[in-house]
Amino acid sequence: MKITAAVVDKKGSDFEIKDDVELADMTDEDIQVKMVASGICHSDEALRKGDAEIGYPIVLGHEGSGIVEKVGKNVQNFEPGDHVVLSFYACGNCENCLKGEPTKCLHYGANNLSGVRPDNTAHFTENGHDVADMFDQSSFTTTTVVRERNAVKVPKDLDLRKLGPLGCGYVTGSGTVLNTLKPRPGQTIAVFGTGAVGLAAMMAGKISGCTTVIAVDIVDSRLELAKELGATDVVNSKKEDAVEAIKKLTDGLGVDYTVDTTGVSAVMEQSIHALNQGGTSACIAVTPNHVDLDTWNDLCVNDQSVIGVNMGDSIPQIDVPRLIKFYRKGMFDFDKTEKFYKFSEINQANADSGSGKTIKPVLIIDESYVPGK
Repeated sequence: MKITAAVVDKKGSDFEIKDDVELADMTDEDIQVKMVASGICHSDEALRKGDAEIGYPIVLGHEGSGIVEKVGKNVQNFEPGDHVVLSFYACGNCENCLKGEPTKCLHYGANNLSGVRPDNTAHFTENGHDVADMFDQSSFTTTTVVRERNAVKVPKDLDLRKLGPLGCGYVTGSGTVLNTLKPRPGQTIAVFGTGAVGLAAMMAGKISGCTTVIAVDIVDSRLELAKELGATDVVNSKKEDAVEAIKKLTDGLGVDYTVDTTGVSAVMEQSIHALNQGGTSACIAVTPNHVDLDTWNDLCVNDQSVIGVNMGDSIPQIDVPRLIKFYRKGMFDFDKTEKFYKFSEINQANADSGSGKTIKPVLIIDESYVPGK
């Protein structure tokens, strides 16, 4: 079927809204989703400009929300009319998936970052030529087809336009803290970068019972929002040395945990130097940058760790509903980071994300959608 999609024709080119993209036919395992909205993530930008590559042309987007239109005959958990948030695909059958670790799926790269569907067929074509996909989802579309394991059912009384980023940015930041670092009540955490991922990590630190939750950024307005969302302290690293400030706030010790969401080499190194004895830093940005470490003096002497975390070690079908419960209780106000844009404004929305003007742009793909109906 013909759909409208935002296509990146070549590395670094702008998004182009096209009406002649052909969507692959459904299989018996697929669900067809009419897209309502999609967040724009820094991972989309990394792929658009070539910091990471799948192939071009490509339809990006992986924070989609929508309404199920059709289901394949083998689909068990969804029916037409269900509201869903879309996330990454995991095979469900490999050793790691069977251990409940879908972000470590042994076929994760092939399923999400190869540009084709799990069965190695094209998700989209244009004028007879294959168009790459992302996360077996590609939510910058009016309609898409995904596998059951891509989708999470969400309550119909919530505004579906707000929920898409739960499938990546918010679950990545919060999951890094809740699933991987697992701080105990009374411990301390500092989050570098107060974008959507960083603020989600910071709110998760508060939920976990950390008594010191430090937000680090260079934009005062973002730091003010961080305080509103639960930061006990904020540091503008443009105005003061972040490591010194964190040490001062922790009686000279440093924090138990840090999360870097910036991907900037100097900042990632600061996130390590701000740790206390035995501390752990999670560097989770999609970035081409590297860090310079003296493994003995920087890590071994102080028994510190630097880890990478993919998608917050999340199980979306568990973690997204958990975040919604936190949201309903006023503990995870992720929607305060969002700003809506029309689908046709995708390039402006992406530019506003890159400049820091907007924390989490959300594209409204179906402008006829009415929340709660």
